[in-house]
Amino acid sequence: MSWCGCYPAASPVAVTLRKLVHVAVGSGSYRKGPALYAQQTAFLHQIQPSGTLEDEQTCQASTADHEPGAMNAEDRVYHERFMREAINMAELALVSDETPVGCVFVKDGEIIGRGMNETNRTLNGTRHAEFVAIAGILSKHPVSIFKETDLYVTVEPCVMCASMLRQYGIRAVYFGCWNERFGGTGGVLNIHSDPSVDKPYPVTGGIFREEAILLLRKFYVQENEKAPEPKQKRTRELKTEIMPMDLHAPKQCA
Repeated sequence: MSWCGCYPAASPVAVTLRKLVHVAVGSGSYRKGPALYAQQTAFLHQIQPSGTLEDEQTCQASTADHEPGAMNAEDRVYHERFMREAINMAELALVSDETPVGCVFVKDGEIIGRGMNETNRTLNGTRHAEFVAIAGILSKHPVSIFKETDLYVTVEPCVMCASMLRQYGIRAVYFGCWNERFGGTGGVLNIHSDPSVDKPYPVTGGIFREEAILLLRKFYVQENEKAPEPKQKRTRELKTEIMPMDLHAPKQCA
């Protein structure tokens, strides 16, 4: 077993984690800010960042391959069905005092795995929703199943998860809102589409975007008693106004 206690040492998950920990802990870059962390973790796929925090005013992020507006009515109903299941998992995470991110993995129209963030409960920063779901799937299925499987997740996968998904050969990813600080599928890096490594996977963002954002806002106005130095949030108010899609949607970087 690997150092994380959950994944085989030679598995894509463990390899990805070791690379990320080497950079984030060894260099201390994570503590210096997410933009620098994203820059330094770009070596995972030898790619250039598509946008960083310093670029927000001119280029918030690169676009996903597709947006939900491009779907026909039948496809929209199909994809919203499974994103609703992911939202349900995120809501469960919220009431469990976890960052409200949830996901489901779908093969042939059937859910084969579910996950939600478990980083607070386990005190393990790698227990993202995707990692939790994949661990469960691999206990019942071979790795090859991911080539015929789609992921629905409420928030764009982070750099770590995006790399893991590519190494496992996920067929496609659908997400709710963009991850503008740690996104690995367009929010900060384009790990999903770099042509030099593995097989790329298509990404569609913006499905139930508003609900995904509101769940995150609800969490961040709560107190996190497990944080090293909890910030006093009792005076914070939940903002319910969300910018329209055409204003918020990331712009293509030059």
